[in-house]
Amino acid sequence: MDFSVVNWLAVIVAAVVAWLFGAVWYMALSKPWMKAAKIEPANKKPSIAPFIISFVAEVVMAFVLTLVVGAMTGGEPNPLAGVIFGFVLWLGFVATTITANHRYQGFGWDLTLLDAGHWLGVLLIIGAVIGWFGAPAAPAG
Repeated sequence: MDFSVVNWLAVIVAAVVAWLFGAVWYMALSKPWMKAAKIEPANKKPSIAPFIISFVAEVVMAFVLTLVVGAMTGGEPNPLAGVIFGFVLWLGFVATTITANHRYQGFGWDLTLLDAGHWLGVLLIIGAVIGWFGAPAAPAG
């Protein structure tokens, strides 16, 4: 595994932008999401833990997507490749996992579409940012 393709600044920026997208997504769709997730607003106790966990998850996603895009582009990522691989990884792993889990958990398709849409946005954003930043700068000397 070639870790030299990891642009750490791009990983962090991608995770931050993806996390902010998630905040906007779920704030805008909070009522339908809570209904679909069968959460009563009166029973919801605020916690910072999910926000921290989602940010850490997005850092891991950005790191892994950087490795994939770097490997598949010969270490020369670009925004189009990032978006394509973000979509492919979402389709192959995220959408399928969410769909299967929600069917076993008895949730409706509305929750699946809300959550899968969020993660699609996250992976497309991460891919675009990783590609936009490009390969890490070569060490001087």
